Amino acid sequence: MRRGAALLLGLLALASCGQGLWIEAKAWLAQGLIAGAWAQTRSAADPVRPWPWADTWPVARLRVPRLGVSRMVLAGVSGRTLAFGPGWAPQTAPPGGPGRTLIAGHRDTHFRFLADLVRGDLLTLQNAQRHTVRYRVVETAVVNQRAGWLMAPDDERELLLVTCYPFDALLPGGDQRYVVRALAEPDDS
Repeated sequence: MRRGAALLLGLLALASCGQGLWIEAKAWLAQGLIAGAWAQTRSAADPVRPWPWADTWPVARLRVPRLGVSRMVLAGVSGRTLAFGPGWAPQTAPPGGPGRTLIAGHRDTHFRFLADLVRGDLLTLQNAQRHTVRYRVVETAVVNQRAGWLMAPDDERELLLVTCYPFDALLPGGDQRYVVRALAEPDDS
């Protein structure tokens, strides 16, 4: 009886690890396909989908030089989209445009690095029209997911990076969000 229970527990643990590894592999492998679509989107008139059945496309590239991070940002913030990369909330300002741009991502894959950002860090966001905006992190905060100001329009050129919190939670979801707020630096032109 003990041996059977131990075997069952071992199989369940193996299945759980396998599922976790599949999520990680899918998230990172998709970034290669998305990068190819990004290169094509930047030279095409219309957005290019990373695979034929995709309901999203790359809209920007987010970089964090200090951490060596580069992420392709997809259109939309559905669970389906966020499984493959960070997503831009289309009800906010377009990437690199005036106003408040909100980009969301999963805390356990593409936005895990948010925990390492500090005030003063440089972020760059390049849109499909090849316009790059430099942002500086001005604050981080933990907020309730119903915080209405996250989606509210703003006159300032601002970037919000949002993920679930806490970073080490065992269960997905929850009502807390970790927010990184960054303001655009003045153009040098």
